[in-house]
Amino acid sequence: MSDAVQPPRKSRLPFVFVLVTLTLDAMGIGLILPVMPDLIREVTGGALGQAAIWGGVLTTSFAIMQFLCGPLVGSLSDRFGRRPVLLTSLVVMAADYVVMALAGSIWLLLAGRIVGGITSATQSTAMAFIADVSEAKDKSKNFGLVGAAFGIGFVVGPMLGGLLAGCGTRAPFWAAAALASANFAFGFLVMPETVTDRIRRRFELRRANPFGAFAALRRLPGLTRYLTLFFLYEFAFIVYPATWAYFTQERFGWSPGMVGVSLASFGIALAVVQGGLIRVILPRFGEANTVLYGFCFNAVAFLCLGLVTSPTLALVLTPMTALGAVVTPALQGMMSRAAADNQQGELQGLIASFRAVAYITAPLVMTQIFGLFTLPGGPAYQPGAVFFLSMGLMGVCLAVFLSSRPRTIAA
Repeated sequence: MSDAVQPPRKSRLPFVFVLVTLTLDAMGIGLILPVMPDLIREVTGGALGQAAIWGGVLTTSFAIMQFLCGPLVGSLSDRFGRRPVLLTSLVVMAADYVVMALAGSIWLLLAGRIVGGITSATQSTAMAFIADVSEAKDKSKNFGLVGAAFGIGFVVGPMLGGLLAGCGTRAPFWAAAALASANFAFGFLVMPETVTDRIRRRFELRRANPFGAFAALRRLPGLTRYLTLFFLYEFAFIVYPATWAYFTQERFGWSPGMVGVSLASFGIALAVVQGGLIRVILPRFGEANTVLYGFCFNAVAFLCLGLVTSPTLALVLTPMTALGAVVTPALQGMMSRAAADNQQGELQGLIASFRAVAYITAPLVMTQIFGLFTLPGGPAYQPGAVFFLSMGLMGVCLAVFLSSRPRTIAA
């Protein structure tokens, strides 16, 4: 078999296609998030608290499939090529959104989210394509665009979903199906194959093991405390995507459109903080003090959101809460400095695995708590209970971090 022809380095259309695909992956959750409370209640006939519990199950099933299938999809692209894997995922993604648009039962929605998690597990393939077509000096810069693509998706998705909700609970799904189909057509025309016989390798199941990254924990013993903090912080922060649509509808009676606007404002503020403000804070205060500030700020922010009863104040607070989102990059920097140069890849894989576990477990816990404190017969009526949980987790993080601070500063 002859080698596949490498694409011209000057061609940017395949690169644009891959970035659009990553943006659609990020939009997949945010686009439908504003309508999920109403849609789940529509197909189950239950109360908002019960809808939130089902929403947690749907979100967790999506995250589980992404976690399990990410290495599998990446390994398949090493064997069969980037082009067929990415294009096939888009076809299945479009069909999956059509099924969800027509779904009349919660079980069909659950099946749709399971399939959606599989089709969205293409980040490793997209990153591999970028590595294939990038010069060595441009790889870091091009990988940085991946974060921008995800940021755009997380901002545009909720905003578009909120706007389309005015046309019905199924409209965002039809729009997502149309976007995936259009991107498939674009990719079919411009996407080359970059896996040649020289770099192609046979598929081995052991390489597709999603739990393999955790084996690196034994080789990075000094980072266990940092990784614990990272997990707890990510777990607490997932309160926004997991419960925001349900919380704001229960407490303020917000429409899907307002939910979309608030989530978009949070996404924009998050991008500004992690893309710009962090570059000012870190040189001035250092990583350790930045992490301390982040834990303290987030604890206060979660407390305010748990207590707020004014919808106007909640809308003002939403983007402001992103000012505490400096913890993740600061912690990652501390962990990267503590690991050896030849352990950086293992470390990043381990960080990704800890984040994936947080996204699997947190939605179930958060939505169960929301249901417990909003459904009749619960211990008390308190929609903001989930934010009090996140506030408590920030307190735990602060205590753990302070107990190790002398070693942190010396790192």
